[in-house]
Amino acid sequence: MSTADAIRAAEARNLDLCLIAPKSVPPVCKIMDYGKYRFEMQKRQKEAKKNQRVTEIHEIQLSVTIEEHDMGVKAKKAREFLTDGDRIKVSIRFRSRQIAHPEIGLQVMNSFFELVKDVAKIEKKPVVEGRNMTMILVSQ
Repeated sequence: MSTADAIRAAEARNLDLCLIAPKSVPPVCKIMDYGKYRFEMQKRQKEAKKNQRVTEIHEIQLSVTIEEHDMGVKAKKAREFLTDGDRIKVSIRFRSRQIAHPEIGLQVMNSFFELVKDVAKIEKKPVVEGRNMTMILVSQ
């Protein structure tokens, strides 16, 4: 159908002539209500956005001298975050002379991971960056 005939057919129905595939030979057009089409596309995008889940990164701070019970409490909170599908950044800040013994911080990180390993896996292994040691955990 010629372009002029297609435009006349669309105007006769009070609709729009929309170009669907401009690179094909011959180009493909469709007679439709473009305003209604745009409204439905926006509605679908809103619905898709509503159903999306944004993962957050929660930070849990430990210390080199943390007690067993305190670590259990923090592990319980970490378990809640992981079951919600969030990621966890576990960090230890070394104070004063503690930086001389990063292996103690590594032991604390490993014991924390042992408490949550049934629901978590390590995304980023413990790394010392300045006075901080960080590790990132994700849910399995």
